[in-house]
Amino acid sequence: MRLVSYSHLGEPRFGALQEDPQGGAPRGGIVDLTGRIAPQIRSIQDLLRADQLAAAADYVQGRAANIGWCDAPLLPVIPAPGKILCVGLNYETHRAETKRPEVANPTIFTRFADSQVAHRQPMVKPAVSERFDYEGELALVIGRPGRRIPEARALEHVAGYACYNDGSVRDWQRHTMQFTPGKTFPGTGAFGPYLLTRDAAPDYRLLSIETRLNGETMQSASLANLIFPLERLIAYISSFTPLSAGDVIVTGTPGGVGDKREPPVYLTPGDQVEVEIGPLGVLSNPVIAEEAI
Repeated sequence: MRLVSYSHLGEPRFGALQEDPQGGAPRGGIVDLTGRIAPQIRSIQDLLRADQLAAAADYVQGRAANIGWCDAPLLPVIPAPGKILCVGLNYETHRAETKRPEVANPTIFTRFADSQVAHRQPMVKPAVSERFDYEGELALVIGRPGRRIPEARALEHVAGYACYNDGSVRDWQRHTMQFTPGKTFPGTGAFGPYLLTRDAAPDYRLLSIETRLNGETMQSASLANLIFPLERLIAYISSFTPLSAGDVIVTGTPGGVGDKREPPVYLTPGDQVEVEIGPLGVLSNPVIAEEAI
């Protein structure tokens, strides 16, 4: 099942994309789920907290779409996660291009919910920097809460996966040893287009990720190449903070970032960035300048 967050007449809503029975791809419509499973379930996050993914899948079967997929003003998959935890240097190709040392534990930093944009919405190049960079990544969304989750059970806590572009303001990222200032400017984290539930992608290691800038491939890797696999990330993170339904873990970017190219390649207004991960679809965003907002 593919779940989307969107707005209708100024109201946030959520639904599921109609599936093509022959190919499994979205067929062009969204079946609205807002308040349909229960009156209080009005978002994907509500659905996960209530543990009602199966009920949503049953409801969608045979239902007519309420709104066209291309007509819906989309929201970030989870518009307001309680936590967005991002992982740095989690592919060997990226660690090597940054010349960072190997480490025994994942590098974790945070992103704020109000820094996110949706599929088709513009990513915003900050006025204070000319070093705005792309980072295509896999995001996982927690479905079942937990603390000190063992690696062997970790994927049972995953509701599903989505594409993420962890846009990075490189000079601000390096003001100190802490990444956060360069990682959470408004409009720099793109999240979408939809959440693919884990049952539709039972082995994430078989997925590949590609980032394109104006149609040119800049990053390409297999999810099997993660230094710290998803199971390890969930176990590690849940050791220092409880994970709740709707929390998001952004799992790291492959080599090929613009900042480490010769010469460097940074995002400029008018660019188009795409992140594609197989059945998770294509997350596509234009780039605009902050002054244009």
